[in-house]
Amino acid sequence: MIVIDDFTGAVDTVVAAAAELAPFPPAAGGYYPGLRRAIGAADAQAHAYVMATLNRVAPFIGGAFDADGLDLLDASFSMVTAPPESLIPPQRAPHFDSTDPNYIAILHYLGGCDESGTAFYRQRATGIEAVNNGNVASFVATAQRESAELSGYIHGSNPAFEQIGAVDAVPDRLIVYQGCLLHSGIIPPNFAFSADPRAGRLTANLFVKAWRK
Repeated sequence: MIVIDDFTGAVDTVVAAAAELAPFPPAAGGYYPGLRRAIGAADAQAHAYVMATLNRVAPFIGGAFDADGLDLLDASFSMVTAPPESLIPPQRAPHFDSTDPNYIAILHYLGGCDESGTAFYRQRATGIEAVNNGNVASFVATAQRESAELSGYIHGSNPAFEQIGAVDAVPDRLIVYQGCLLHSGIIPPNFAFSADPRAGRLTANLFVKAWRK
């Protein structure tokens, strides 16, 4: 995992770029519990931020993950807005983004993240921490069986999952990790949900595919 603090040195500028794209639509597909605004080439300021982020973080990814290059797969601004009681079973448990170990997540905390962050987990029944093509069926079957007993956002360890690590959300902190790792956003019980990018839990989420020559 890579953690870089004060990544831009001008986080308010990034927040302002996100606010210009508001209101965000509900996340389409997947199980993200809130709003997600895809960033495309037409979003001039936001797209420039994405490109600058990739250029700066690429050497770190190359060193940490033995990669010669990377391809951008997806970029968006995201906000957690779903109240705990509205979550469906898959949203109550840690998740993975891909079974491909070369699928890399870049998460930039931008604002509204007090007492929040990202936690990483091990599934107790199977011992799985990273999901791959060989164990995905076992992970999913176990998670489906156990998720009905869970409620709200996962916070720390519970009978089904053991928290094995965490990163606090600090504005302008950027983290990079493999999408195959079991993880979940840390959403505390007293969390103040907001759809306003200047007030809510705003993150930039970039996904890349690392490759080797």
